[in-house]
Amino acid sequence: MGGKMWQHERMQTSQLDPLLVDNRALNRRLTRAAHATANSFADAAVLHREVAKRLLERLEFIKLQPKRVLDLGCGTGLATPGLRRLYPKAQLMVADQAPGFVRAARKSVSRWRRLPGLVTGLNRLPFATSSVDLIFSSLVLHRISDLATTVREFQRVLTPGGVLMFATFGPDTLKELRAAWATVDNAGHVQSFVDMHDIGDALVGARLADPVMDLDHFTLTYAGVDALIKDLSALGFRNVLAARDQGLTTPRRLQAMRAAYQQQQDSAGRVPATWEVAYGHAWGTEGQAQIKSETGEVHVPIAGGAIPRRSSE
Repeated sequence: MGGKMWQHERMQTSQLDPLLVDNRALNRRLTRAAHATANSFADAAVLHREVAKRLLERLEFIKLQPKRVLDLGCGTGLATPGLRRLYPKAQLMVADQAPGFVRAARKSVSRWRRLPGLVTGLNRLPFATSSVDLIFSSLVLHRISDLATTVREFQRVLTPGGVLMFATFGPDTLKELRAAWATVDNAGHVQSFVDMHDIGDALVGARLADPVMDLDHFTLTYAGVDALIKDLSALGFRNVLAARDQGLTTPRRLQAMRAAYQQQQDSAGRVPATWEVAYGHAWGTEGQAQIKSETGEVHVPIAGGAIPRRSSE
């Protein structure tokens, strides 16, 4: 009887959406990462720093004088000082679902005057409707499973004419690790990531105006597979899929994955890891922006027509 029950649970798990995140596991991973912010997180966050820098540079081309700015998914505050420099007169707030990250980000700007900080998830933000002029979110949206709900929440919180500026991981992220695990078994070991076009559809569906998106691809190299896994752990990026194998990974399977991954090493003996990053921004709108047709279809007026899409490697 016990064996049959175990097989049934395994079958149910295997049928879960590959994008679905186990929030309890995610909170545990982020809490561990936040406790190590002084050392391992900072060392591992090479890409996070670069993406935050590029996202801040994009803000310089947008005419905006916000009164309230939210650094959402602030991490250790990699972008927070830059937001303060861009908008010195704005009320700047930091928020994340890991208390340790919020504490670190609050200290990142001023030793004497701490920023307002909130511990919150992304699907339900503790802000009034039309109360924030800029939502800045760098490499955070991959944490959620229900993108449509989160983006609708962004639209609710943004003021009309406010800006959502974000970067998130795309489907090619960690493709080498995913391929290596695929040679071992069919379990979910590496999270899948939402395609840029699906993100654009979510923005339009949430009545955010004039969404613009584009891509970057980064390749980081590591001394070996274990070095990559160490960095992923430090970033709170280890497997948090609801569809992951709930049992312990055996040493034999782990070694088989390592061997498959090592076949991708370069001439210097280092292994690559691809990170696809989608950048985007959109504008806040009035709540009644949806127009329902006689057929019952919902249309969203977007200035300029179709969503511009371009990619660059």
